[in-house]
Amino acid sequence: MSHQTGIKPNEKLLKIFGKAKNGKLRVIKISIENEELCCSATAEVKKDVERDFDKLVAPIIEDDVPCYILYRLDTKISVGYAWLMLSWVPDISSIRQKMVYASTKATLKTEFGTAYIIEEIHATTKDETTWEGYQRHKNAFAAPAPLTSREEELVELRKTEINTEINTDSKHQTLGGLACPLTPAAEKAIEDLLNGTYDYLQFCIDLEAEEIQVSQAAAIGICDLPKQIPEEHARYHLYLFKHTYDGDYLESFVFIYSMPGYTCSVRERMMYSSCKAPFLEKLQAFGVEIVKKLEIDNGSELTTDFLQDELHPKKILHRPAFAKPKGPPNRGAKRITKTQELS
Repeated sequence: MSHQTGIKPNEKLLKIFGKAKNGKLRVIKISIENEELCCSATAEVKKDVERDFDKLVAPIIEDDVPCYILYRLDTKISVGYAWLMLSWVPDISSIRQKMVYASTKATLKTEFGTAYIIEEIHATTKDETTWEGYQRHKNAFAAPAPLTSREEELVELRKTEINTEINTDSKHQTLGGLACPLTPAAEKAIEDLLNGTYDYLQFCIDLEAEEIQVSQAAAIGICDLPKQIPEEHARYHLYLFKHTYDGDYLESFVFIYSMPGYTCSVRERMMYSSCKAPFLEKLQAFGVEIVKKLEIDNGSELTTDFLQDELHPKKILHRPAFAKPKGPPNRGAKRITKTQELS
């Protein structure tokens, strides 16, 4: 996936990332300063993972300043030690801060190494940044017993199902989907899109928080649009397609639902499918007039010609006359059946 905001680690932070792989560092605090990811603090391993947590993390958390915390666990994995990523974005943070930190998280994970990060927490209150808060998070999202793919699909369906039994006393009832709330940053991004700040927004569903976040906001051309489509995860996209048709200049909102086959988990596929209709209703409530809705599995489909054909299908002016097929050869003379008169 491409970088969402263009904010990258500086040289000092990259060196610290390299040092962290030897297992001596327990904590790395990362902040966004001057459009860069910077190291604000580090701490080495003192005792065990539980006692170090509150002793080392609490002193570097500021009440009103967002940051990322990388915390080394004592669990060994194939590449080394496993790490926990804590995103601290207090409720009093500005909308811009929330949006920037949400959009830069994927970049940070990629630069550090996604194979090392086995757990993530998004914290908005101080009690969520403690060892006790971490344990509550683990208990809330403990993995269920192994299920088959069919069983997983049935579990997800039951979460959103509505009684559809129909009889003479039934009232009109439909399954409208699962309505996940929009984060404030996502709402602000939609407003900015309508005001002309952006012409492309990408939305993702936080499967743990069950909310829709903005994962990318940019001003891009149609040539760069295919590069924004992730190859391993589902996403919603809103693009302002600027083009001409029959000599008229047009700006049309296109909604794109990308689902890259079965590389996604069953839960992710079900969530994106169920949330799509309610999300479209919310976009309409914001004043976004969507001209075309598309579903794709990879970004290579998104070309200028493809969007032009979808928005303005070519009309067939002259339909060919229907040609009656010829009968089989040597079928003999036609037989005439006479109606017998009743005596």
